[in-house]
Amino acid sequence: MGKRSRKRRVAPEAPRPVAAPPRPSRSEAKNEAVRAQLEPLEPGERPGAVTVGAVVATLLAIGNVVLFIAGVEIRGEKPTVQGIAGPTVIMAVCGYGMWRAKYWAVLGMEALLGLVIVIFGLLLTTAENLQAVLVAVVVMVLAGTLFWKLIRSMARIQMPERPQRR
Repeated sequence: MGKRSRKRRVAPEAPRPVAAPPRPSRSEAKNEAVRAQLEPLEPGERPGAVTVGAVVATLLAIGNVVLFIAGVEIRGEKPTVQGIAGPTVIMAVCGYGMWRAKYWAVLGMEALLGLVIVIFGLLLTTAENLQAVLVAVVVMVLAGTLFWKLIRSMARIQMPERPQRR
């Protein structure tokens, strides 16, 4: 008889030892410690970094409109209304949302700041004079600082209300 025609006996399984629940990693422990220190926003409260971001976004939107009306040329050509409208509306909406301390607006500003940092970092590689280098570095430092400060603010904005202790 071949091996296939025989029934194999199944040996009874030995009980497996119960594994201890996994310990949280050191980074997760640090995250928990930071979360425990965060205070939820009071109604109507807005973190300072979010206020700065809202003002910056609003000023950029207003600046776009003022420069367009003044007839400023970019690379020798006057920009079109369509070319100015998109970025202006985005910055205005972002400024409004951040003024109201909305998470989506802060997240959008973070994305825009990240793009600014990358773009000016790339421009830094092609800078032809000291002025271009200084402008790129200053913009990257300011955008990076605001980016960093908005991270903690985002955590406070999305933080759920803590139950009141009695």
